[in-house]
Amino acid sequence: MGRVSEPIPVTRAVDHGTAKLMPDVDRERAWLLTVDGAPQSYVDLDEPTHLEFEYARRLGHVLDTVGGPGRPLDALHLGGGALSLPRYLAATRPGSRQHVVEFDRGLLELVAEHLPLPAGADVTLHAADARAWLETAPDDSADVLVADVFGGSRVPAHLTSVAYAREAARVLRPGGVYLANLADAAPFAFLRSQLATLGTRFEELALIAEPGVLRGRRFGNAVLAAAHRPLDIAALSRATAADAFPARVEHGTALRDFTRGARPVHDEDAVPSPVPPEGAFGIG
Repeated sequence: MGRVSEPIPVTRAVDHGTAKLMPDVDRERAWLLTVDGAPQSYVDLDEPTHLEFEYARRLGHVLDTVGGPGRPLDALHLGGGALSLPRYLAATRPGSRQHVVEFDRGLLELVAEHLPLPAGADVTLHAADARAWLETAPDDSADVLVADVFGGSRVPAHLTSVAYAREAARVLRPGGVYLANLADAAPFAFLRSQLATLGTRFEELALIAEPGVLRGRRFGNAVLAAAHRPLDIAALSRATAADAFPARVEHGTALRDFTRGARPVHDEDAVPSPVPPEGAFGIG
């Protein structure tokens, strides 16, 4: 007979789709958030440092290299989901001040109701368009900017241009790091254009992805990191190689070769990221 307190799924119509929170049968207070069937976030309320999704772990590895170990960060997250990375930063870097910008107010309300943030986490939520909010943010106000914004399963076009990159660079401090979760497949027209676009504002670029994705064998996520100062490539490479699903860090000459011929994107010719093939990110 099941326990009286056994969690049950929660389904709710939010502003931009149907959100569902599904309990993980293997972890007592862990939940998967999907929107219109596409996985958005995974949260373990008892263990906020547990990042289930591979791309989220790679974002976490980069976050671990920003500033000194354990030093509080001022972080800006574009795209909220279930707030997995804000929870991670609050746990690994107590005292961090974080802002989360999420377009879907209904989704924010669902997460706040069913997956409350831990006491003491300094996380401020904003229901707004990511670029519009970014354009009003103060200069030099963030140590890290994480862009994980998907409209459905695609990165919106207005978050892919040189004008957007200029705003991101303005808001970041000189030692800050920009991070983006992107998705593409060979021949990587979108991913290469994003590297070219960020390269107009940042001297240092790195790309983290599974070898199978980089070799063009399948559609998948890639984490793009951009900074004005050298990134700790050695530490990133060690951390990503040690994952259950190892990834490779591309930078320097190899990344320049990968990007060669790609042009920066401007607002007038910006397009969303490609449509994922059926089943690429769905729940079976």
